Amino acid sequence: MNEQAIQEQYQHIVTLLKQQRLKEAQSQLEAFLWNSGDWTLRNRLEQAQTSYQYMLQYMRQGIDDPERQKLYRQILTETWEVADQARLSLLDGVSTHYYHSLRNNRERLPKEYNIAALQKVLESFPDDLAVCQLMPDNQGMDAVLQRHEQTAQVLFLSTWSNSDWSAEDEQQAKGLLESEMLPVNDLCLFTSAVMLSLMECFDTRKFSWLLDAVTHANTQVNQRALVGIAFALLFHPTRLSLYPELTARLSLLNEDGSFGKQLNRIYIELLRSQETEKIDKKMREEIIPEMMRNVNIMRNMKFGFEENPEENDLNPDWEKAFESSGLGDKIREMNELQLEGADVYMSTFAQLKTYPFFKEPYNWFYPFDMHHSSIIKEFGFKPTGDNAILSLILQSGFFCNSDKYSLCFTMAHIPQSQRTMMLSQMTSQDLDALMDESKSSALRQYAERPDVISNQYVHDLYRFFKLSQRRHEFRDIFKEEIALHRIPVLKDILCKPELLITIADFHFRKEHPAEALELYKELIALNHANADIFQKAGYCLQKEKRYKEAIDAYLKADVLKPDHVWTIRHLATCYRQIRDFASALEYYKKVEAIQPENHNILFYAGSCLAELERYEEALQYFFKLDFIESNCIKAWRAIGWCSFVNGKYEQAMKYYEKILASKPLAADYLNAGHVAWRTGKIEKAAELYSKAALEYGGQEIFREMFGKDKETLVRQGISEKDIPLMMDLV
Repeated sequence: MNEQAIQEQYQHIVTLLKQQRLKEAQSQLEAFLWNSGDWTLRNRLEQAQTSYQYMLQYMRQGIDDPERQKLYRQILTETWEVADQARLSLLDGVSTHYYHSLRNNRERLPKEYNIAALQKVLESFPDDLAVCQLMPDNQGMDAVLQRHEQTAQVLFLSTWSNSDWSAEDEQQAKGLLESEMLPVNDLCLFTSAVMLSLMECFDTRKFSWLLDAVTHANTQVNQRALVGIAFALLFHPTRLSLYPELTARLSLLNEDGSFGKQLNRIYIELLRSQETEKIDKKMREEIIPEMMRNVNIMRNMKFGFEENPEENDLNPDWEKAFESSGLGDKIREMNELQLEGADVYMSTFAQLKTYPFFKEPYNWFYPFDMHHSSIIKEFGFKPTGDNAILSLILQSGFFCNSDKYSLCFTMAHIPQSQRTMMLSQMTSQDLDALMDESKSSALRQYAERPDVISNQYVHDLYRFFKLSQRRHEFRDIFKEEIALHRIPVLKDILCKPELLITIADFHFRKEHPAEALELYKELIALNHANADIFQKAGYCLQKEKRYKEAIDAYLKADVLKPDHVWTIRHLATCYRQIRDFASALEYYKKVEAIQPENHNILFYAGSCLAELERYEEALQYFFKLDFIESNCIKAWRAIGWCSFVNGKYEQAMKYYEKILASKPLAADYLNAGHVAWRTGKIEKAAELYSKAALEYGGQEIFREMFGKDKETLVRQGISEKDIPLMMDLV
């Protein structure tokens, strides 16, 4: 069997299990296992089949078994777990993915390389490092660093490739959480390995370990565990329902509601990462080109030398140029995105992931460490001078771990003179701020916040799934719909009004109307809707062109918050879209009473009157608009047309001539031709129609547009029999 056939057959078995067609699933799995040489899995399946046959037999005999549903769930769970292992076993034989090559080489690892043995090596690292620092020239440090990093690597790879922890593995993994000597970075790396392993195959013991890790005292560890739980549930959304003990543990974690709040934050961070491509595109296509075009303005915005305050005031013209260029707004927008936690550095660092360091998958998950051998090699054990400044910058929470490594490697490859020049661009105030203990302490505190740590870790994961050399070997969750609130076991945890509203509003702000609407409807169903929610639900429905439903939502908002201009205006728009012009006019007039000189309201109120053939009233609106807005061509067009259909041909031609002298469209020539024809100016009409045909790009479109006005022309007294003749004059 090839890789595709294995995956398809496995998915078919899983579909049967989800539909609770257990007997069929077991039969299909039996055939699936004939391709595998794993007799342990065959024995497990046979036992599950036998148990199920006995269960069915007892049911046939009418024997009442109060434990029947529990046993059924256990048999189904066992069948699914056998299917998981069978899939991996078969893929090991055909797949070229790194994960399967690791699994095929697991047997080569010495048996003493278990979690507990590796833990001891890692725990000795801080003491070994301290001893080296006491030695002349840090003697032996390279060997200590190499031993530590290789051990961490073995632990990561062996954990990732182990799809089914034994009870002993689980116990030893708990030892890592309980250790007071294990370096935190190593525990973070292990947590990521557990998550990656769960992405490949569901394992109750690993998921249980993450539930333990989420209560760990260290913020780096518990936030990684939290993200790991989110990923595991996104990869296996229905699986946890089969394990009541895990579901109970989740509920217990959320006893005070704090777990739900934290998981909801991770939810938003994952959704926010899905916006990165839009930000990346904006950076590449708008902001960076704009900065390049305005490089002189940017250069003049800052002095490179000290002067007295009176001499170094900025030329106000530079600020005006900066704002008029549009660059100011774009940079402010990027700053706002960065403040809310958006990934604004992806476009900058995407090109800096080709260093040898990033060829190894585990390095993408290693927390940034100035004591990593690759960093010490470039900057030394105790950075001084420019390197010390760089070290302080790297302590901040502005860059994710992966980007910090990229920045270091890039700076290391820049000649010292250029590096000094780059850092010298910082003013003395900037340097003082960095060196100031209280301010650098504030930066460290910011970097240690749970939301900053989890957000930067999500950025690390985003880079791994988008940029790593082996990215095509992984399922990219960032390409899929992320809807944690829909996962059955999270319903009681995340489906709470105060949490759902944050997700709904995120989708609303990012212009995802369908996703936001689903959540607003859920809030309405929970009786937690106020006027704002009905307004937003209405707006989403309007964006989806579901105007009648939008009207219903807006009417409810209007009851809860009467006469709100925004609601009334959108009600008018929706009524106009469904061509209920009488109702639209009613609401436009309500808005007009509050905003009598709103140009758009005047125009649309007039348009509704025109559609209702109340042309005299419509003209009053259009004349008012023409009066308060100079050179208002759309008012002229409306006056021209309403005057024509109302028999005021001289007035109509007056306004069409104003339009033709300004910026005419094809329709303007067409309508002016109608007026000329009705006033007996046949030659002028033919000339105007010819210009219209030219503007429309040919006779075919011209005839189509002319045909739409045929009924109006006949009502104005044009003979229907003359129309074909006029067409031939054009």
